[in-house]
Amino acid sequence: MSVKLLTIETTCDETAAAVVTDKLEVLSSVVASQDELHRRFAGVVPEIAARAHVQRILPTIDEALRRANVVLADLDAIAVANTPGLAGSLLVGLMAAKTLCAATGKPLVAINHLHAHIYACRMAAGREVFPCIGLIVSGGHTSLYRCGNPTEFEYLGGTIDDAAGEAFDKVAAMLGLSYPGGPAISAAAEHGNPRAYTFPRGLAAERDRLDFSFSGLKTAVRYTIAGPGKPDLAALNLSPQDVADVAASFQEAVVDSLVMKSLLALEQTKLKTLCVGGGVASNRLLRQRLLEESLAGNFELHIAPTHLCTDNAVMGAVAFERLRAGKTEELDLDILPGLVRH
Repeated sequence: MSVKLLTIETTCDETAAAVVTDKLEVLSSVVASQDELHRRFAGVVPEIAARAHVQRILPTIDEALRRANVVLADLDAIAVANTPGLAGSLLVGLMAAKTLCAATGKPLVAINHLHAHIYACRMAAGREVFPCIGLIVSGGHTSLYRCGNPTEFEYLGGTIDDAAGEAFDKVAAMLGLSYPGGPAISAAAEHGNPRAYTFPRGLAAERDRLDFSFSGLKTAVRYTIAGPGKPDLAALNLSPQDVADVAASFQEAVVDSLVMKSLLALEQTKLKTLCVGGGVASNRLLRQRLLEESLAGNFELHIAPTHLCTDNAVMGAVAFERLRAGKTEELDLDILPGLVRH
């Protein structure tokens, strides 16, 4: 009989729950998106996110159990992401998991959200992918890790300012595109010239560092479309072709940076496998470029399927790795918010 796990994800602005088995079968997956709540702010507002989680967490868990045709008594453990993320959001998921464990006597398992993003590649591959270089690229994270196994990550480098996904959101807002910015920029870029503008590739010349920088790129885009100073961007009258060209050139710069540093990490560590997760991993150009590089560079590439790139609870199946090792938590488990690098 398979071991069943309820996994809970509330690290940022998605309320998610899933039921998975130790054979990595997905019995259910429910995600309650908050995009509509944050759209007018062109970014996630932590207080709004936390309040929305409070409203949605129990219905989301209930729906996940219903779709999986299980009840709490059928579960073998309950897992929850407690790091990294927004403090208020993390607390909602953790308190729900603790309450269920206290009521049922089920073991509590902690999930590291970053480990989970890379584990999505393991689930999709259907076989072992570790050790590998892990690239996690999302709205809150742009980081490279040496992943010896699913739960032991060594930080190699990351963004020193904005995450790539954050840069996508901010540039989309400058161009008058919708939120979230990643899909909007990608769609606009399809009609643009990626060489129309030469935008900076932050830290590209520093081959001894596996770090990223996107704040200068973001500023370069603003100066390109509005000039120095602080004009009202809403008053600018950009043509559709201008928007497309800026979007394409910006996207090209981000992808160049991500690919360049990922290849450098493989080179420096001598590892032959690259695993990529996070919301920005859905970007079509990034996936295409990494595939081309893997075919030309003789390394194995695993990118999470698009439905497992954005935040979800299915990737919380990484908790089985801790469960097998006997690593469960007491009910005094706390959150570790912020941009934790482990």
